[in-house]
Amino acid sequence: MSQQLPTLEEIRRAPKVLLHDHLDGGLRPETIVELARETGYDRLPTTDPGALRTWFREASDSGSLERYLETFDHTVGVMQTREALVRVAAECAEDLAADGVVYAEVRYAPEQHTERGLSLEEVIEAVLEGFRTGSEGRGIKVGTLLTAMRHQARSMEIAELAVRYRDVGVAGFDIAGAEAGYPPTRHLDAFEYLQRENAHFTIHAGEAFGLPSIWQAIQWCGADRLGHGVRIIDDIAVSGDGEPKLGRLAAYVRDKRIPLEMCPTSNLQTGAAPSIADHPIGLLRRLSFRVTVNTDNRLMSGTSVSEEFAKLVEAFGYDWDDLQWFTVNAMKSAFLPFDDRLALINGVIKPGFARLKWQA
Repeated sequence: MSQQLPTLEEIRRAPKVLLHDHLDGGLRPETIVELARETGYDRLPTTDPGALRTWFREASDSGSLERYLETFDHTVGVMQTREALVRVAAECAEDLAADGVVYAEVRYAPEQHTERGLSLEEVIEAVLEGFRTGSEGRGIKVGTLLTAMRHQARSMEIAELAVRYRDVGVAGFDIAGAEAGYPPTRHLDAFEYLQRENAHFTIHAGEAFGLPSIWQAIQWCGADRLGHGVRIIDDIAVSGDGEPKLGRLAAYVRDKRIPLEMCPTSNLQTGAAPSIADHPIGLLRRLSFRVTVNTDNRLMSGTSVSEEFAKLVEAFGYDWDDLQWFTVNAMKSAFLPFDDRLALINGVIKPGFARLKWQA
């Protein structure tokens, strides 16, 4: 067998798992233009789909958080009707399936889609319908994560909806938004409620803000997974001889197998890492943390799961075994019943990688 590294085209054929992807960060530019026209949204920087794709990428790469956040004003702006939400969710499932994703958890904040009078329930039901439609016959299963915003006060309401809809497609709960000044402990009642209800949740932590954010998410709030978690690297000291020494928090995260939802390209855009080659994922993989590879915002980052993997192959020389390791990690960490996870790992993921590995 040749020792050639996996190519992007080969990686696209591999069965992949995605845990951290924002619905409002993955729209097709053509769809944004069409929905803007249909819904009367008139604030787009351009109505040419190609130029709009470029604008999103450049605005996200600008290094300005304000400009980065402005990009979401436009996607959320056209996602205010039932029809728009159904369409965006269906196209998301189609695009992920076309990239070889076999299981995905896609997150969004229902409260951001009520400007034109939709109730939270109507938003949730439209997105679930879209995912059902877009997944059909495509070999992909999509669950949703309901996100509450850290700076708002609706987390308990959203948590209750996550529990209410958990048997019809909602896989869990998430909290997002600015970390600094808005600690997850502000929403402790929601997390305690979810724990009492045996529900799953992840928390955006350790991206823009450091170790205290991760510590609170785990030790105060009881997060099942960490959204990003990239700053856990701050609790690992690498000595002159290259030997890493883990601090207590890093050791706890590794020992407890707490999944890290890492999004390499996105971290470069937000300044959490200087380059893919310098991204903490390399060391964390070497130390066998429960690392998973994700897209965050496919439109803003101009990326896909396959492209994220291809960048890691180029930066670290990862082979099929490494990519399978990341994928199995993600599947093990999914908010899905154990039997279902096992069926995908043994019935789809491992056979799929074995075929590609021996064809290479």
